[in-house]
Amino acid sequence: MRGLSMAAPGENLRVNSDRLWDSIMEMAKIGPGIAGGNNRQTLTDSDKQGRELFKSWCDQAGLAMGVDQMGTMFMTRAGTDPDALPVYVGSHLDTQPTGGKYDGVLGVLSGLEVVRSLNDLGIKTKHPIVVTNWTNEEGARFAPAMLASGVFAGVHSQDYAYARKDLDGLTFGDELKRIGWVGDEKVGARKMHAYFEYHIEQGPILETENKQIGVVTHCQGLWWLEFTLTGREAHTGSTPMNMRVNAGLAMARILEMVQTVAMENQPGAVGGVGQVKFSPNSRNVLPGTVIFTVDIRSPDQAKLDGMRARIEKEAPKICEPLGVKCSVEAVGHFDPVTFDPTLVGRVRTAAEKLGYSHMNLISGAGHDACWAAKVAPATMVMCPCVGGLSHNEAEDISKEWAAAGADVLFHAVVETAGIVE
Repeated sequence: MRGLSMAAPGENLRVNSDRLWDSIMEMAKIGPGIAGGNNRQTLTDSDKQGRELFKSWCDQAGLAMGVDQMGTMFMTRAGTDPDALPVYVGSHLDTQPTGGKYDGVLGVLSGLEVVRSLNDLGIKTKHPIVVTNWTNEEGARFAPAMLASGVFAGVHSQDYAYARKDLDGLTFGDELKRIGWVGDEKVGARKMHAYFEYHIEQGPILETENKQIGVVTHCQGLWWLEFTLTGREAHTGSTPMNMRVNAGLAMARILEMVQTVAMENQPGAVGGVGQVKFSPNSRNVLPGTVIFTVDIRSPDQAKLDGMRARIEKEAPKICEPLGVKCSVEAVGHFDPVTFDPTLVGRVRTAAEKLGYSHMNLISGAGHDACWAAKVAPATMVMCPCVGGLSHNEAEDISKEWAAAGADVLFHAVVETAGIVE
């Protein structure tokens, strides 16, 4: 596997779990939500403040900062070999509008904790270690998700990314400039020896199975299909039922169809809609325009593409008898990912060595690791979350869960970076 270094830390070595947890709680103070979580959407003032806090901690840990033209932060701990490619570890600090305190943040701050622990222990590594905060992983404000890592991997162009608009018509490029985080590095110019990402599961399997560690072997593929339905605005009280051109009704029937398609592709497929925009969005006016995004996922390429084809075929058939015009644009996509077997093995071995219960997992959500896997060996570590709840302010994990996964991350990363005796 491209000559990955193999020097392992002793099994008695652990991260500082108190410091990790305190850092997570401190970051959660920035962009607080209304129900105990966070609203730190990408390229907002809160995102800027989160970046500044993260940078201050990295400065204290002696890391050198690089920022690329997508605003992604790369914080480097030097290795002893100037020619050795870095081992990257990270995730994201941006959140959903009603997000939790751990999604993404756990991975970034655990990466920082790996470096802090190495500093505490006086351990040097052959390969540099780079703690990474990717811009706009969530895609909540600017679709698609994993935007900066997608540009890094050559999936999207930078011009495409800069032109993405939020619901208020503001562009990614302008907002990145506004908060002052346009870097000077060419996106994708960096080369990786390996990439690790630690994340909450965002599902109920680990908790249900009473396992501390998820060894992530694959990631589901995804299509985001943005529908625009055009009807006719009309008074809801005075317009006869048989004279309506009701885009809202067409949307409802499409949603039911998506549910049917997903259920008929069980097991190993999901589909639904999480974002809808009615216009004019008035109580007593039938919508003239409805925009919504269908999210379909599967680890099976044939199922994923088959679901997309069927949904795009059936939707116009639903709209036509209602007189509603239908258009669809794919605004997000990645194929199913198989993570690097050697790195997956190191995560599994670390969990076993440290005495943590573990199991293989397929990630149901997309992550920056999915795009990183296109340019370097990559894998993920996961920890349980209470009730499988995520993208919700009630998202919760325990301090012990966080520490267990961080310990596994520490051992897998350091083994790959190579300890220098």
